[in-house]
Amino acid sequence: MFSKILIANRGEIACRVAATAKRMGVRTVAVYSDADRGAKHVAVCDEAVYLGGSAPKDSYLKGDAIIAIALDVGAQAIHPGYGFLSENADFAQACQDAGLMFIGPSADAIRAMGGKSESKRLMEAAGVPLIPGYHGDNQDAGFLQQQADSIGYPVLIKASAGGGGKGMRIVENSSDFIDLLDSCRREAITSFGDDQVLIEKYALKPRHIEIQVFGDMHGNYVHLFERDCSVQRRHQKVLEEAPAPGVDAAMREAMGTAAIEAARAVNYFGAGTVEFIVEQREGAMNFYFMEMNTRLQVEHPVSEAISSVDLVEWQLLVAAGQPLPKAQDELVINGHAIEARICAENPDNGFLPATGTLFTYQKPEHSTFNITDVRIDDGVREGDVISPFYDSMVAKLIVHAPTREQALAKLDRALAQTRIVGLPNNVAFLRYILNTESFSQANLDTALIEREADELFNQHPLDLSTLVVTAITQQLASESAPQGSDIDPFSKPTGFRAYSDYTRSFSLVYDEQKYQARISNWHNANSSDSKKGSDNLSSFALTLEKEVANDDTQENTNVAAQTEMVYEGQVGYTSTDAHNHTLWLDGARINAQSWTNNETVYVFTNSGRDEITLIDIMAHVGEETAAVGSLKSPMPGQVVAFKVAVGDSVKKGEPLAVIEAMKIEHTITAPTDGMVAELLFAAGDLVADGDELLRIDSETSEG
Repeated sequence: MFSKILIANRGEIACRVAATAKRMGVRTVAVYSDADRGAKHVAVCDEAVYLGGSAPKDSYLKGDAIIAIALDVGAQAIHPGYGFLSENADFAQACQDAGLMFIGPSADAIRAMGGKSESKRLMEAAGVPLIPGYHGDNQDAGFLQQQADSIGYPVLIKASAGGGGKGMRIVENSSDFIDLLDSCRREAITSFGDDQVLIEKYALKPRHIEIQVFGDMHGNYVHLFERDCSVQRRHQKVLEEAPAPGVDAAMREAMGTAAIEAARAVNYFGAGTVEFIVEQREGAMNFYFMEMNTRLQVEHPVSEAISSVDLVEWQLLVAAGQPLPKAQDELVINGHAIEARICAENPDNGFLPATGTLFTYQKPEHSTFNITDVRIDDGVREGDVISPFYDSMVAKLIVHAPTREQALAKLDRALAQTRIVGLPNNVAFLRYILNTESFSQANLDTALIEREADELFNQHPLDLSTLVVTAITQQLASESAPQGSDIDPFSKPTGFRAYSDYTRSFSLVYDEQKYQARISNWHNANSSDSKKGSDNLSSFALTLEKEVANDDTQENTNVAAQTEMVYEGQVGYTSTDAHNHTLWLDGARINAQSWTNNETVYVFTNSGRDEITLIDIMAHVGEETAAVGSLKSPMPGQVVAFKVAVGDSVKKGEPLAVIEAMKIEHTITAPTDGMVAELLFAAGDLVADGDELLRIDSETSEG
């Protein structure tokens, strides 16, 4: 066994590899970029060496520099993790040439399976089922469009060197083919440095089911059963589970055998995943080879959970020349496991990747990088920054239970106990998916998210009254926090008034609607001299009114808005601190947690999470309204192209610019009709979140 390995990666997977290596007594060396100087993976490894700039091309994609570091520190092998150089055949060969073991398959196997076109030709020869398509070398756009027309729409354009959902476009009709081909090629060049594509028939009600395979250098092969990865957005996986619902023993054996034959065809050793598209037609399921990922997968923990195998341990053993620890007949399925990918993104805004600081990051009781009922694998800590340079995944939450139904319940509970504040994230969205009829009843296909859109997007699981009361309670609890033992009683905001009732107003915004809240008769028990205990409730009377616009307020901002009563009642609460509250509202007890970031109060209960803005009036004095028609970047990224020029007339919704962030392209559209007055950046420029990209003069008629 190796005594020291270098981990040529970052984040969660670097921490994952380090955890198993430490348990096996293997020392680890981390490499890091400028953006990752204080990262978790740097802290958990035995050694760490600076690699280069924040952009991947300046650090984690510098194979020569990584090999030089490995040789300098005395490492005997390099673990590539996933992403970056993990499927780079030239890097694997360079490791071998330098006398280092690449902890993965041979360079020849990576080359054979890395090109989707070549891999499909190999699979056809090996008798593995293939879906109809064109996998050849002729990359002329017109020729490819003819092939797509012959196959029949819809078709899928896929980057031949692609993976991870990058470089893929669904084409519904021939007229859209060329534009989507160009977009696919741009993304492929950015992500993989290769714009060759293939065309495939888009299967009916497709499921994405993959087989975890393992080979050693002695010609032994096993599969560790299947995973269902059908729940996807932008062709990227959201939830994965093992075993796949609805797959019987006969289909499992057929898919497992096909996967092993695929690995055997290229003399594969190490961990790999053979991915299949499963078409569901008239009650039958037919599987077709899609691609082989010649590395460890993000979703490998669900296979570990049901097989009781540490796949990273097996990787190290096989790379060291040892045979597989188990034969196929020694592997059995134990229970059901589901993994949820927690990402920094905004599901309600097209899954736009997000950056920012993990202001609050609290997790349920769990293990880390270890097979157990609730497991969280991550590479971040509270206070860390999610940067625009790398993938948006924050953590993987994995649960294991005897049955799928129990696993669903356990995952929902664990997600309900996860608290992230500081940047948009998909934790609530994941809970919505779990509770859809399609997912709970295992009616799975890659269009599940689109099919269940009404249940998944723009949801508000908490009552407005709960949000308002929690926001006010947090404010009062924060103000009432002890400031020292010698504070005088007249400085305590207890609500006591000698000659009048206590009243106080709050301005709030929820779902773009303005509200006015007023509390009165506030009794702050926690700040009084009464005996503290479970019955020591603070209380206040609450009235909540919604601002209702009318013609006068629209024409004259100095005219007070009319209001409409939406809630009135008595509220009781106790707060152990500014974040933890027990509310008594409308006869019900509600346990809530809350945090404030930039005036937005994030509220968490067992029923879900939501947010409301508590306006700090003084903070907005003197602010001016932004000019109509200005366009700002919604994220840090790079300008790929402008679709318009100065002087062009544009219509509302027309594409204006394309921004690339986290290897995903985003199109900026016109918010109004008008004329392009100025372009403030050029293609290739880096932009920050909120940078104005261009200016539009609105076309208005007067007189």
